[in-house]
Amino acid sequence: MSLTARDLMEPDVKTVSPDDDVAEVFKRFARYEFSGFPVVDDDERVVGVITESDLVDLFEPEDETLWIPIGLPPFVDTLSYQVKRPWADLDLGVDLIRNADRPISEVMSADVATVTPDASVDAVLDLLVGDDPDINRVPVVDSDGRLVGIIARQDVIRAFRDKRLD
Repeated sequence: MSLTARDLMEPDVKTVSPDDDVAEVFKRFARYEFSGFPVVDDDERVVGVITESDLVDLFEPEDETLWIPIGLPPFVDTLSYQVKRPWADLDLGVDLIRNADRPISEVMSADVATVTPDASVDAVLDLLVGDDPDINRVPVVDSDGRLVGIIARQDVIRAFRDKRLD
């Protein structure tokens, strides 16, 4: 018997709404040991995914580039250098206040890879180990796009372990 998404998925899924604000989602990350949540509308349709790294991006300026002139005139060239400040240097209080009321719909990833309950384990594996390193969980949706479960990497590993032990 081959495994399907239905065999792998966790049907009890914690979700957030696109209208939830950043502060509320921060609280959910603190409350649950998840690194991401599906974002669902009022009809339970998956409209996005919000991850811890999406929220971290709020506190890291995207463009901190230093332009360093190299050489002597007239042979001056510029070198761009990306600066990543350590977390300790970021003013999280100010950034949190500035972003606390933003709806998650402005921060979430809207392009979500999903599978149906009948998808093969190979289809799930293709998503989890594919070219996109940010996919750590795969929402399982019905034919109307409504969320029915979620599959994390550890769910697949656990299923293979359990099959091996049978």
